[in-house]
Amino acid sequence: MSAPAAIHRHRIAEAAGFGRVAVLFGGDSSERAVSLESGRNVLEALKSRGVAAEGVDGVGALVAALAERRFDRVFNIMHGGAGENGVVQGLLEALGVPYTGSRVLGAALTLDKIRTKQVWIAAGLPTPRYERLAPGGDVAAAATRIGLPLIVKPSLEGSSVGVSRVFAAEQLPAAVELARRYAGELLMETLIEGGEYTVGILQGVALPSIRIVPAGEYYDYHAKYVAEDTQYLCPGLEPAADAAMQALALSAFDTAGAGGWGRVDVMRDQRGGNWLLEVNTTPGMTSHSLVPKAARAVGIEFDELVWRILETSFATRGLR
Repeated sequence: MSAPAAIHRHRIAEAAGFGRVAVLFGGDSSERAVSLESGRNVLEALKSRGVAAEGVDGVGALVAALAERRFDRVFNIMHGGAGENGVVQGLLEALGVPYTGSRVLGAALTLDKIRTKQVWIAAGLPTPRYERLAPGGDVAAAATRIGLPLIVKPSLEGSSVGVSRVFAAEQLPAAVELARRYAGELLMETLIEGGEYTVGILQGVALPSIRIVPAGEYYDYHAKYVAEDTQYLCPGLEPAADAAMQALALSAFDTAGAGGWGRVDVMRDQRGGNWLLEVNTTPGMTSHSLVPKAARAVGIEFDELVWRILETSFATRGLR
């Protein structure tokens, strides 16, 4: 895709068409700090376009505000936890309040990396070999089945929280101990050695891929949100290869039940094979974030991107 006009939209011409908008951010997940920054940026962009928007920090504050009928719809930018696991989505569905992004199923499924991989495998989509580690599981046996090098991560966290790369058996205990600080099962998967990419999705269309080139060895939390020397190449591939990665990402997004907007992370091995890692249904909207970079590559500036994301709230069937 090379032009923003190609994106199918439920178009809202005037800011008044959105009514009163709650920008939901913060919460109490491990991604709270990132969500606060994302929320500030989204709120500023909406206000700059004349939208009657107000920030709301966390689910409790949102429930109180909706009980007072202060808002007509919700821009959800609360990363992780209740913001992405179907809880907020189910709440808003039950109350009949439109909201941005994926519906209940897509949000709940994709926050769980293990279940997402199970769905992809059932659909014949490529994803690294994995082992599910329930509490008390035999870590050494799982590692033997996977083989080194491998990755250990919590199944329910984002933003590279709790992720370790394991190249030698003696590194495994520390990796498991770190991942087990977080809720949910552990995911152990083959480490794909190659380039790291991401593909943004906006209203049913895949944006150009971004190749991520950190200054350090890996694209970890610091490289994502703090470092200023991470390189982002967009598009990340030559046209034919980029189109293939976009098509795979869109298929993965749809297969997992996601919708509206989001991001699919992909590894590309040294032979040119693409491997799906995960779906993020509420990606970051910070100065370092990737969906804004991909949107800008096709002429969609940040305030326009935020507008178009808010338009996805009209895709909620049966809601006002």
